Amino acid sequence: MKKAIISMVLLCAFAAAGAQDKYKTVKDIAYVSADDTSAYRRERCKMDVYYPTDKKNFKTIVWFYGGALEGGSKGVRDDLKRSGIAVVSPDYRLYPKAHCPDYIRDAASAVAWVMRHIAEYGGDPSQIYVGGHSAGGYLTMMLALDKSYLAAEGVDADSVKAYYPVAGQTATHYTIRKERKISYTLPIVDKMAPLNNARKLGTRLVLFTGERRLEQMARYEENLYLKAVLEGVGNKEIPLYELNGFDHGNVVEPAIMLIKRDMKQGR
Repeated sequence: MKKAIISMVLLCAFAAAGAQDKYKTVKDIAYVSADDTSAYRRERCKMDVYYPTDKKNFKTIVWFYGGALEGGSKGVRDDLKRSGIAVVSPDYRLYPKAHCPDYIRDAASAVAWVMRHIAEYGGDPSQIYVGGHSAGGYLTMMLALDKSYLAAEGVDADSVKAYYPVAGQTATHYTIRKERKISYTLPIVDKMAPLNNARKLGTRLVLFTGERRLEQMARYEENLYLKAVLEGVGNKEIPLYELNGFDHGNVVEPAIMLIKRDMKQGR
């Protein structure tokens, strides 16, 4: 198991990386068909694409925001900018206007769109990474472990270069439990739980949480259990970073620094 304490030196080094590059943002790109029968899906399923304009074959991360599957909106995070990579920030449908698994299907559609179109912006479609924080971490894990969502979009989940869920639930998400009128504190592990979809991976998965005593209830422990199960079904070590001194909300900042380092190393 890996733990990390992020130093100011490392933070400054990454902030300076790519500082001289030129970038462009294209907003509100629809990633579902204009003929989609759901007006709400057409409204929500748009993304912002931020990319370097002075280089080709760059890497791309699709980043899903958190908000309990009930809130949030797209927008490229400042700590992902000027890193020499493209960043895609999709919106997706939210509860209660949408229900399980609508938001997971939207996430799969967004990743598939990037796979098909990033080359038009100069990116390398074989260098697509997926990550997200909290609810976005849950979406990331579901795409990584339940291959059916990306398969429905014509994409092999293992063709994603790496997945980086930050502080995601590995049991069935509590908003899904809320939809079912089940207690928030009662853990459920069914087909909507990343744990229930553990498999032998053909790609890289890296887990991040805040410090266990500061995180949301059992969040570190859930991720530790997922790590154990994945390794138990034949995967090599699944890295798990418990970021000391960080809670559920602010863990995303040091996690992103580690993610950028991992992407830069090309693992």
